[in-house]
Formats: sequence, structure tokens, C-alpha cells
Amino acid sequence: MTTQTPSAPIARHGWRRAAVLLPGLLLISACSGGDMDDLKTYVEEVKSRKSQRIEPLPEIRVPELFAYQMHDRPDPFRPFVEEAREETGNTSNKGIAPPANHVKEELEQFPLDTLRMVGTLQKDAQNWGLVTAPDGAVHRIQPGNYMGKNYGKITLVADDRVELVEIVPDGMGGWQERAARLDLSE
Repeated sequence: MTTQTPSAPIARHGWRRAAVLLPGLLLISACSGGDMDDLKTYVEEVKSRKSQRIEPLPEIRVPELFAYQMHDRPDPFRPFVEEAREETGNTSNKGIAPPANHVKEELEQFPLDTLRMVGTLQKDAQNWGLVTAPDGAVHRIQPGNYMGKNYGKITLVADDRVELVEIVPDGMGGWQERAARLDLSE
């Protein structure tokens, strides 16, 4: 059995430390002993410059206070949609609403502006439209089908276009119909 002296591990680790610290010390000593005349010249030049007057900060204006008197003004804590609906007399949806219990069709998962009409087919005097979806699939459509994200019901399939009626929010909690069309892509 060999015994190690207490100084053996220290000596072994001491060499490692010296090997790591020596390059760092050499780098520091190389930086501190160089020619610094250009740095001293620059510092003297900056010190000799005349100081310039700093412009004062612009005056901060205090806004005029306004005491809100409700008399003929709208209530600021009431939703705007309710007020607009009362002012226009639009308290009902006029029967316009998305179809109840509507089963979504394949083309309703895509926004209307991402669909392309690529052609038509005709069978027994019935026009069928051909529409390409963003996933590359071609779908056959006819009046009564739905497409687009806004409950767009197809009303007409012509040789050069598909016309539909969408049901969109009116901004006042109700719904309105909007005409849309998809033209034949070239």
C-alpha cells in the first residue's frame, strides 16, 4: 500500500491552476504595457473642447380638467352597441341569423378569399361549379351549398362566377346579409 503525502494532490492541482491562469495573466500584462499616446491625445482633446449650452426641456402643459355632466350625453359606462341599437331603432335582427342546427360543409372551413373557382360542369341543365380549396382538393358545388367562414349560401353557379349570400355580424350584436361572389380563375 502506498501512501500519498498531503502535498501531492495540491501539487497536481497547482499545475492545472497555473496552466489555466498563466495565459490570462500574460494577456492582462500585454494590454497594460502598450503605447497609449493616441488614447491620451484623444482624452486631452475631449477635455479641451468648449462646453455647449444644453437646451431646456419643453414646458409640460397640464391638460384642462373636464367635469362630465351627463344631461344629454351618453353614459360612458354603458356598452356602445346597446346605445347605437336604440338610436337606430335596430332592436331586432330582422330575422337574419346564421342557420340553426347547420351541419358545416367541407368548404366552410376555409375563408372565401382562399377558394378559387376553376370551372363548371353541366348535367341535365344544372350547372355545377368546380372550386379548389387551399389544400389542393377540387370540390363540386351547386346552389344551396355553403362555403366560406361566414355561412355563405350559394345562390347561383354561372359559367364565369359563383354568387352567394353571407351572414355576417353587423357590429351591433345582430346579423346582416352580404352579397359575395367568386369569379372564375384564369
